[in-house]
Amino acid sequence: MSPLQTMIREHHAGAPVGLYSVCCSNEQVLLASMSVALEYGGAMLVEATSNQVDQFGGYTGMTPADYIAYVRDLADGAGFPRDRLILGGDHLGPNTWQHLPPGLAMANACDLIAAYVLAGFHKIHIDCSMACAGDPVPLPDDIVASRSADLAQVAEDAAARAGLPPPVYVIGTEVPIPGGEASLADGLQVTRPEAAAATLEAHTRAFASRGLHAAWERVIALVVQPGVDFDHSTVHHYAPADAAELSAFIGRHPGLVYEAHSTDYQTERALHALVRDHFAILKVGPAATNALREASFALAAIEDALVPVERRSHLADVLERSMLEQPRHWQKHYRGTPDELRMLRRYALSDRSRYYWGEPAVARALDRMHANLAGMDLPLPLVSQHLPEQLAAVLDGTLPARATDLVRHKIGLVLARYARACHANTAGAARPAGVAQTAEQAPAAEAVC
Repeated sequence: MSPLQTMIREHHAGAPVGLYSVCCSNEQVLLASMSVALEYGGAMLVEATSNQVDQFGGYTGMTPADYIAYVRDLADGAGFPRDRLILGGDHLGPNTWQHLPPGLAMANACDLIAAYVLAGFHKIHIDCSMACAGDPVPLPDDIVASRSADLAQVAEDAAARAGLPPPVYVIGTEVPIPGGEASLADGLQVTRPEAAAATLEAHTRAFASRGLHAAWERVIALVVQPGVDFDHSTVHHYAPADAAELSAFIGRHPGLVYEAHSTDYQTERALHALVRDHFAILKVGPAATNALREASFALAAIEDALVPVERRSHLADVLERSMLEQPRHWQKHYRGTPDELRMLRRYALSDRSRYYWGEPAVARALDRMHANLAGMDLPLPLVSQHLPEQLAAVLDGTLPARATDLVRHKIGLVLARYARACHANTAGAARPAGVAQTAEQAPAAEAVC
C-alpha cells in the first residue's frame, strides 16, 4: 500500500493527520522543506507542475527525470532519507497545450504522463479540466473524466512496462488554475456536494469502461474548492461552516480525501481546520517562494548598509529589470498603472517573481549578494530591523546570523505551520530550531485538533 493510502486510512480512522505538498523547484525552498520535514517527521511530498517540468523541459528547463535527480541530489546532500521522499506531478494533462486541438493536446499529455511515471513520480494529479481549441467551455464532466481515464491508462501501462510500483491518482473538475492567483473580486464559491458526487460518478464510469478497476482503487483524492484562495493582494480564508456539507460528503468515502489547492497564506488555525475537515492534502507554493523573496530583499537591504555601493548586488533592481525585459510570466496577470505594476512585480502575494530567480542576471545578483555577506555574522541591529522574525532564534543561539541560514529559517516558518497542521499530535512539541510557539499556534492545536 502506498504511504499516501496509509495516511488516508489513518485520517479516516480519526487521526488528525494530513500531508502538505510543496510545489516548487527552488533549491532554497526545497532545502528549507527538508529541514522542516526532518524536524517534524513523516513523509515529504514535493510536486512539479506541468508548466514547470515536462518532456520538453518546461520553464525550468528540466524534464521529469531531471527533476527527480535534482530533488534526490538535494535530499542526499541534506541528509534527508530517500524513503521519506514522495514525488508528485501536479496539473498533468493538456494544460500547456490548450491552444491546440484536443487530439494533439492529449497526445502531448499522454507523453507527459508517461515521462512522469517512468521517471519515478508516484502521485499523479490528472487535470483535464481545461478546454482545448474547439472544446465547449466549460468542459462537461464526462469529457473531463474520459480524458482523465485515458491518461490513467497511459500511466498504468508505463508503470507496468518499467516494473515500477503503480502510481496513486488525484482527480477533479473544479480545479484552481496552476499557481493560484484567481481574482477574488467576484467572491469564491465552495464546491457543492452534488458537484463532487457528479465528478466521482463520471470518473468511476470512465475508469470502469476501460477496465481500470485496480487504478480506481488508487484514486486517493478529489480536487475541489473548499473556499480558500488568494490573488495579488487578498486572501480568502477558510470558513468551516461554508464547507460543512462538502466535508460530510467525503467523510462517507473512506478511501478518499480532498486535495486543497491555493492554501497559501491561510492562518495556521485554518490549516488545522482544513485537515480536520478532510481537506487532508494541502498544496503550498507561492507563499514559500514569497518568503524567499522577502528574505532576499531583506538581505539586500542589509547588504546596502554594509557594502560599498560599487560592490553591491542591487538585487531588487536587477530582478525588476529582468521582469521588464521578459514580461511573459506576469504581463497577463497584473493590471494597473505603471506604479501599481511596479508594486505588484515586487510584492504581490501571487509572487510572479518566482519565475525569474533562475534568469542568469538575477542568479548572478543573488550569488553576489550572498558572496558579499558570506562568512560574517550579520549585525543584530540589522537583523532586528530587516528580519525581526529571525531575531529571537538568533538571540537564543539556535540560528546563526548568516545569510543562508536566515533565508531558510524564514521559509521554514511558513512550512512549519503546514507541518503542525498535518501532524497535530506534535503541534507545539516539535518546531524548527529557535521558533517559539505563537499565540495563534497554541489555541489552534487545542481548539481544532
